[in-house]
Amino acid sequence: MLQPPTTAQELMDRANKLSGITLQQLANQLQIQVPDKMKYAKGWIGNLLEHALGTTAANSPEPDFVELGIELKTIPIDMNGKPKESTYICVVQLDPDALSSWESSLVKRKLSHVLWIPIEAKKELSVSLRRIGSPVLWKPDTKQEKQLRKDWQELSDMIAMGNIDKISSTMGTYLQIRPKAANSKVLTIDKNQTDVKQTTLPRGFYLRSSFTCQIITPK
Repeated sequence: MLQPPTTAQELMDRANKLSGITLQQLANQLQIQVPDKMKYAKGWIGNLLEHALGTTAANSPEPDFVELGIELKTIPIDMNGKPKESTYICVVQLDPDALSSWESSLVKRKLSHVLWIPIEAKKELSVSLRRIGSPVLWKPDTKQEKQLRKDWQELSDMIAMGNIDKISSTMGTYLQIRPKAANSKVLTIDKNQTDVKQTTLPRGFYLRSSFTCQIITPK
């Protein structure tokens, strides 16, 4: 197992060395089997990059590189270099305490410092031939964080008032909430409801592709 990077520069050096190579080439280096299709291997690319870069967080609610406070996000891009979909950030915690403060929120923790790695995702390309793009190490500027905080607060207020089922994916300028479950039978308890046994579909916070496009597109 690769030792975790000790500085942000070391992390970027590792990420830059991956730029331009295919997923097959990287998988060969790590002796990992490449899936034929991504349909049944969701999360495989992210896991591959985690191995290659030496992440430390595993599945904990912390940034992937805990000591550096940096989150790793792979982002599928089309032939024009534009993100193909919104990016999952973290689960929506349906607990009043978790929704009480932006500063202590899981969303802020995950988005304070992010290493973005674009991945080719053209449908006609096999998984093995998809190339890794140039990494971008990003922190939200004042304007971006202000809007992220506004989105988070408005969405969190609706949940806290017991109105989670009234939230749609059209809400939020940068940040949105969408269901995140394998199927409609997967339910979780919403502690914001007056009925303590009230259940709902698990949700996730996502960044809109229009926002992540601003981040990964060269200025």
